[in-house]
Amino acid sequence: MENRVPLAERMRPTKFEDFVGQEHIVGKNCLLYRAIKYGTLGSCIFFGPPGTGKTTLANIIAKTLKANYVRLNAVTSGVGDAKAIIERARREKQMFGTDTFLLLDECHRWNKAQSDCVLEAIEDGSIFFIGSTTENPYTSMTRAIVSRCRVFEFKSLTSKDIIKPLKRAIEDKENGLGNLPVEIDKDALEYFAYACGGDARSALNALELAVMTTPIGKDKKIHIDKQTAEQSIDKKALSLDESMYYDNLSAFCKSLRGSDAEAALYYAMRLIKAGCDPLIIARRMVAHASEDIGMADSNALLLAISALTAVEKLGQPECLLTLSHAIIYICEAEKSNSVYKAMHMALQDVENNLDNRVPNHLKNHPSTNKDGHGKYKYPHDYGGYVKQQYMPDSLKDRVYYQPSSNGREKNLVRKKGRS
Repeated sequence: MENRVPLAERMRPTKFEDFVGQEHIVGKNCLLYRAIKYGTLGSCIFFGPPGTGKTTLANIIAKTLKANYVRLNAVTSGVGDAKAIIERARREKQMFGTDTFLLLDECHRWNKAQSDCVLEAIEDGSIFFIGSTTENPYTSMTRAIVSRCRVFEFKSLTSKDIIKPLKRAIEDKENGLGNLPVEIDKDALEYFAYACGGDARSALNALELAVMTTPIGKDKKIHIDKQTAEQSIDKKALSLDESMYYDNLSAFCKSLRGSDAEAALYYAMRLIKAGCDPLIIARRMVAHASEDIGMADSNALLLAISALTAVEKLGQPECLLTLSHAIIYICEAEKSNSVYKAMHMALQDVENNLDNRVPNHLKNHPSTNKDGHGKYKYPHDYGGYVKQQYMPDSLKDRVYYQPSSNGREKNLVRKKGRS
């Protein structure tokens, strides 16, 4: 059997017109778009979920800027591969003035030695580095590389985004399925786009599997219905439409806040049984543990994060017990929104007081002149706590965090470092 390139790879966009999603970084008024347009793009790192266009955008950038580009995978490449690319890039730049982009997939997999071998080439402009990764580069990559790159975060694609490449794949006669008599129901197309979890590659692979495994019917058509779509993506089709999905998710969140464990468990299990990724449930619980419980019972946050880890590491059905454990705890815990309120007050002051200065005694090189506020007092010299001013002058009397009378907060005695 001859090797066949997967549909997702064949349909990979090669120009901006076909690229979908990520408007927050490639919109016409955004930095990345302007940098590409004016040819000023330097080395960068794209990170985000799978199938969101990281590698695709890197390829489009290299082609748009009419540069050489070499694609490596960090799992299979080493120092020798990188050095050979750098040497060739330097020669071509010297002889022809041509730039070279090194596109590195799974760039978080490179160790320090591999990363260090490209640092000099990035700094002197011998190559432009574009790394793509599903991991947060600030925690998974060497700081030396990250500090030399601009980092762009990719978001999961929406259903509306994913329908576009699906339709293009069905109609495209050169690289897609346009030469086949495919007839797809609207609800099946919407299901592919909705159930893939924001991953365009997953949606295209599922579409291809559905078409290739469905026989031609008596009407000479390959008919793809919702049941076929469900089987092809190996995930139960949601028994809720999009509106009902968000209604149930909203009901779950409000039940957590309202301390109704039975309702929260019901809506969580209804969503999961309908095909919702348990990760969505777990992430909402982590947010609510701080938003609605906060300092009244900080153990709620620890349990929510434990549930998130269980979902990521164990999967279904094993993770559901830990998820339920956390749901019940969050519902039964004392409630307080003092952390939520404090955060928003602080953000508002940051936005409204952009030019506030750090008090002199708190600066990296403290001053004790007449404009200072005295010498910095090291708290441990005073038994662990001493009053002194930490806030800028204009905010020195501001109070963000007001403990509630609920749970552990009612016994909390605040320390304020005011002089």
